Amino acid sequence: MIIYSRNRRLRTNASIRALVQETVLTTNDFVMPLFVMEGQNKQEAIPSMPGIFRRSLDLTLTECKELFSLGIKAVNLYMKVSEGLKDNTGKEAWNKNGLMQNTIKAIKDAVPEMVIMPDVALDPYSIYGHDGIITRGKIDNDATNEALVKMSVSHAEAGADIVAPSDMMDGRVAAIRTGLEESGFTDVGILSYAAKYASSYYGPFRSALDSAPVDNQEIPMDKKTYQMDFHNSREAIDEVLKDVAEGADIIMIKPGLPYLDIVSKVRETIDLPVAAYNVSGEYAMLKAAAQNGWLDNDKAIIESLTCIKRAGADMIFTYAAKEAAVLLNQ
Repeated sequence: MIIYSRNRRLRTNASIRALVQETVLTTNDFVMPLFVMEGQNKQEAIPSMPGIFRRSLDLTLTECKELFSLGIKAVNLYMKVSEGLKDNTGKEAWNKNGLMQNTIKAIKDAVPEMVIMPDVALDPYSIYGHDGIITRGKIDNDATNEALVKMSVSHAEAGADIVAPSDMMDGRVAAIRTGLEESGFTDVGILSYAAKYASSYYGPFRSALDSAPVDNQEIPMDKKTYQMDFHNSREAIDEVLKDVAEGADIIMIKPGLPYLDIVSKVRETIDLPVAAYNVSGEYAMLKAAAQNGWLDNDKAIIESLTCIKRAGADMIFTYAAKEAAVLLNQ
């Protein structure tokens, strides 16, 4: 029998495979999340995330310079806030001399071309570990939005290029866009966590910032009243379209690998850039398996990130960004 169509012809050798490769991963695809803490010359390992650290501002600047030299052009910032600065209003989040604001200014001075995307949410600043203000045992959506606007404007004043609200309050994109416009920051973008699920994959991240919801009988121990139900798909499209209409510039899907169907559906629905977050739990699982010799660390990193891009992500927030950049540059 003559087989006229043989797909294997285009898999014969590495050069042919490269010619027909559909998805190409580069360092331009990566955003590196960074954890910053108070102090000088301090670095603390995060046990559940091998290779990831909390760093003081001076060491964060050194890290940013190295990241940029590797071709990573964007960082996503998170602060490890002192317990004494936490309350239910989150007011430290818009302190003009706060750790976040000083970090943004310092990175912009040290690496002017680095794109700075600070996280906008109250959980690191909250005594309750929630992304919003608690009123009578519930998340107060509208009061939280007012706080997020103050936070976003303070980030813009410090020099942020794009603010990244990850809180999942209703209407916050419109509120932040209005606040930025009224403050004269017309060029500051909004990367909206439009479809952020109430996921079990966030554990290592919360331990890195001590930002997990506290055990309090009067308030919910989880974030299911504002983050999305992982059973749902159509709801994600509704969330995305609302944020697009409210003025978002980039749309985030979080988590990444377990939600590639959502990434793909969103990519097919909108024309705006789509981001996906390769979250801490995904990273921790890969590292644990690699340390036990159950898979090849380097190959698994590149394959995982390529799959996220193949699904439709234009950019990938990942703790493996630095490692992947080294591998790609080699």
